[in-house]
Amino acid sequence: MDTPLVNSMGEKDSCQPQQQGEKNLELPTQIRQHPRDSPTEILELRVSPDPASQILENPQETEKLAAELERDSAKSHGSASAMSEPLQASDLWYCPDGSFVKKIVVRGHGLDKPKLGSRCRVQASGFPLGSGLPEGWTELTVGLGPWREETWGEITEKCLESMCQGEEAELQLPGRSGLPVRLTLASFTQGRDSWELEDTEKEALAREERARGTELFRAGNPEGAARCYARALRLLLTLPPPGPPERTVLHANLAACQLLLGQPHLAAQSCDRVLEREPGHIKALYRRGVAQAALGNLEKAMTDLKKVLAVDPKNRAAQEELGKVIIQGKKQDAGLAQGLRKMFG
Repeated sequence: MDTPLVNSMGEKDSCQPQQQGEKNLELPTQIRQHPRDSPTEILELRVSPDPASQILENPQETEKLAAELERDSAKSHGSASAMSEPLQASDLWYCPDGSFVKKIVVRGHGLDKPKLGSRCRVQASGFPLGSGLPEGWTELTVGLGPWREETWGEITEKCLESMCQGEEAELQLPGRSGLPVRLTLASFTQGRDSWELEDTEKEALAREERARGTELFRAGNPEGAARCYARALRLLLTLPPPGPPERTVLHANLAACQLLLGQPHLAAQSCDRVLEREPGHIKALYRRGVAQAALGNLEKAMTDLKKVLAVDPKNRAAQEELGKVIIQGKKQDAGLAQGLRKMFG
């Protein structure tokens, strides 16, 4: 059976239980939105303000980052860099999500790259304290291990998957000053792409990621939990339709993390995925209502919250959230009326 939601005072939520056999994530009933421009509030949720967690939002910033990488790399090599060849476009690799730029310092050999399950012999330097990654030589397994749970671990894994054997590279992240992080991939064992895995293997890996994500969430780390849930979903999305029902739970849990991370737009999208499969999913309706309220879509928020209360009239969390939305709507209407009076009065 599903564990009831509890608020910060330890009171049980009367939210409707999940369907039989389905487990969901515990989430405080009163969601507190944290704006993106308020790092102090985000820290209260134990979300690291490390610049590694930022995402580049426009090409100009990416170009600026590449220029910083070239300049910082020159500093790290001293005066000898003055005789080096100009940086070539082929020496740079831009991570598709914009989280970092990689400069190839020493090219590797061959065409193969690490895949899921590859054991990589890596030398790392320049990582900040608390990154969770050791300095010097270490062995990292792609797709496995707690080293991937923090932001720097995720970035390191993405970088390794782009490297050839013997390659040495420098990484620069948006907003991070100082010398770039350096990685050397000495060797790696053969791994497999996700499409090469049997369906049962994918489901087993997804269950492990989900379990670890729930542990991290309950420990107060929604950022790490979100990564685990997202990795589990990527594995399950490759299965034949309609896919396992666990996808519904993962999307709902991911929405819970996204709300706590101040990402209501993404949370609403995750809830949409749940409600496409289960239109009456109470937790998804509630979380989407909270997300829509944070986005200022008050009518949509009221619609979702009223659906929750239609099924569970005593749902305290939904009652409180709906009350806030109604008050917010009245203030919005009053402000609009005042503006019209000034315009035509």
